[in-house]
This record gives sequence, structure tokens and C-alpha cells, in this order.
Amino acid sequence: MNLEAAHQELRQTRRLVVGDTLVSASGSTFEIVKLARIGRGIRVEYRTADGTPGRFTAAPDAVSRVLVAPGDPVPHAA
Repeated sequence: MNLEAAHQELRQTRRLVVGDTLVSASGSTFEIVKLARIGRGIRVEYRTADGTPGRFTAAPDAVSRVLVAPGDPVPHAA
């Protein structure tokens, strides 16, 4: 994704999808490769720009910063 053309939005964990790009507070990016429900939480598996895998578990209503390319549809609020 072209980072210059993209903008960032805050999105609840339950609204994330595989392929979304997360942005850390320091500006690093992480591509989501897998999502799974774990008890009351959601396990998010990701890959860094250099290919290093990682994961974290978050509450469904936790908020993450996501890159959004121009023209991408905005996810529905259910």
C-alpha cells in the first residue's frame, strides 16, 4: 500500500480483517495475516515489514490504528 496516499483510522478489533495494515505509535506497520477468537478476546497474528511474525490478543472493543487506502470502503458499524 502506498503509505503517502493512505490515511489512518481507528477501528475496533472486531472490525479488523486479514490484509489490514496496523500502524504503531512509532509509525511501524504490521500486516494482519490471521484473526481468531480466543475466549473473550481476538488473537491477531501479523507480519512486520521485514517479514517477522508476531501476535497479540485484544478485547473485541479495543481500538487499533489502521491504514486505509483512498477509495477503500469503510467497514459497517453493526
